[in-house]
Amino acid sequence: MIKLNIDLGQRSYPIYITTNYDGIGKTIDDAALKGKLVLITDTNVDSCQADECMKAFESSGLDVEKFVIEAGEKNKNLDTIREIYNFLITLKLDRNATIIALGGGVVGDITGFVAATFLRGVNFVQIPTTLLAQSDSSVGGKVGVDFKGHKNIIGSFYQPKLVYINVNSLKTLPKRELCSGLGEVVKHGIIKDEEFYEYIDENAEKILNLDQRVLQYIVKVNCSIKGSVVEKDEKESGLRAILNFGHTIGHAIETVMDFNLLHGECVSLGMVGAFRLANYLDLIDDTTTEKVKTTLEKIDLPVSLKGIDVDKVYNQMFYDKKIVGDKLKFILPRKKIGEVIQCTLEDEKLIKKAIESLGN
Repeated sequence: MIKLNIDLGQRSYPIYITTNYDGIGKTIDDAALKGKLVLITDTNVDSCQADECMKAFESSGLDVEKFVIEAGEKNKNLDTIREIYNFLITLKLDRNATIIALGGGVVGDITGFVAATFLRGVNFVQIPTTLLAQSDSSVGGKVGVDFKGHKNIIGSFYQPKLVYINVNSLKTLPKRELCSGLGEVVKHGIIKDEEFYEYIDENAEKILNLDQRVLQYIVKVNCSIKGSVVEKDEKESGLRAILNFGHTIGHAIETVMDFNLLHGECVSLGMVGAFRLANYLDLIDDTTTEKVKTTLEKIDLPVSLKGIDVDKVYNQMFYDKKIVGDKLKFILPRKKIGEVIQCTLEDEKLIKKAIESLGN
């Protein structure tokens, strides 16, 4: 078992990376979580992961209640939150209770939001089961829900007590979901670590074949990269914004497409759009832009979207939480892979040109 620590003072927590659920009971005990335990999962994960995880809790002598929500981004809303609140009230929990998220990013975001708000805050544990969640969304404490079609517009920062990652849970994922997670994996290499980006490019086949050793390594590096950023900027007042590389355009596409594209697929398109913008601004060269496109294609992520509605995507970007005044904020690559800058742009034609290029 690999163990990392996210150093946030009193809100510090460990990340465990392993190949099964056998150690979950000990990690709960080590975190001194003594209250009632409630596990939140979704219909997809419940059918292929929940029994194994629940048995691991039981074998450790822990009694866990379970609540299953409908799977999918379309259920990441206040109606689902209300259903969970109703269930929790029947359990007569106190503030020593722990709410556990078993699932991907949607389950993690919803469960974290519930934990942050129920009884004004109870303990929260992440057990991410998708590559997207294991490499990104389970670390850093961003929790929340979508509202009226706007992604993550309601939420908070609420750190878990621990993150427990079983990389073999990825074996139950459809290939498209696995590839979606690789969007965030590649993102971390592009923003902070060129050597890691090259590792992903060179080991794409092993990743897609679920090589256990490779999976543990990429999850470890991803958590280390994201953790190092979060430690310096927990609530996105500065540096943490670089984690949004590809998301300004990506989130807008995700909303305009009514969430029919997966998050990582939209981030992939957003990253290509960001490289095009950087290219137009002479921040990065054509060769590097094409190299990143090739890497994304190698891991079966989209680099173009036929029929993209440029105006709708552009207008949706102004609902982004990271907007500064009326100016769009972008994270763009500069000079080479592994280095990015933050900037605000007002040139509507240039931004639309980058969006339009995704349709080619």
